[in-house]
Amino acid sequence: MPLEILTVPCLSDNYAFIAHDSESGETAVIDVPEAAPILAMLQERGWQVNQVLLTHHHADHVQGLDTLLESHSAKVVGARSDAHRLPALDIQVDDGDTVRIGGQTGHVIAVPGHTLGHIAFHFPDSKAAFTADSLMALGCGRVVEGTMPQMWESLQKLANLPEDTIIYSGHEYTQANGAFALTIEPDNQDLISRVEDIAQARAQDIPLVPSPLRLELKTNPFLRANEPTVQTALGMEDASPAEVFAEIRTRKDKF
Repeated sequence: MPLEILTVPCLSDNYAFIAHDSESGETAVIDVPEAAPILAMLQERGWQVNQVLLTHHHADHVQGLDTLLESHSAKVVGARSDAHRLPALDIQVDDGDTVRIGGQTGHVIAVPGHTLGHIAFHFPDSKAAFTADSLMALGCGRVVEGTMPQMWESLQKLANLPEDTIIYSGHEYTQANGAFALTIEPDNQDLISRVEDIAQARAQDIPLVPSPLRLELKTNPFLRANEPTVQTALGMEDASPAEVFAEIRTRKDKF
């Protein structure tokens, strides 16, 4: 059976996720922006955490870990390349390694760009990818530590996952990302429809994360830098997709 995955709003606009394997009873938390809402949901379900999977070192993804571990004896998993600035890791992983939550196998994907040591976790049998601040709903993370070509390459890894993969990203930036996306593709009918749906959902305070990869491929400008319509809209018909991506990301930084 696929993992049962709960979305946990944290802080002002972060998300953590709880993934539970019903057959084994094992439970993992993916990122810990703050402990209280995660602990409350765990208590409600009666689940005990076995593992914590960390995507990257930024405080708004790890700062609740110590409090969580006070009541849950869990192994902490994170990138070997970032072990020096992550909380103490019990298990260090590299690109291509696997992790397990009960009977479900997850694949570690290195996605540098936002940070150099950022990783994602893809659980193919559950059609789930935990991408944090790499691929996001209608967006991607700022390129803080890496390079633009590096980030584009990372996004391509995620874009090449099966289209029915569900993307569990780290922030509720969807509405603002949609407003920006329309400046790149104002005539994209899939995007227009999505932005309308977003407005209705946010009016009811409904989370817009997770999102289907299939929808991201149709509407997310950061995945569409290789589309001729996007290249033409930017006047960059002769540019490489990585160069077009860099232009889109630069515009978003100033938006």
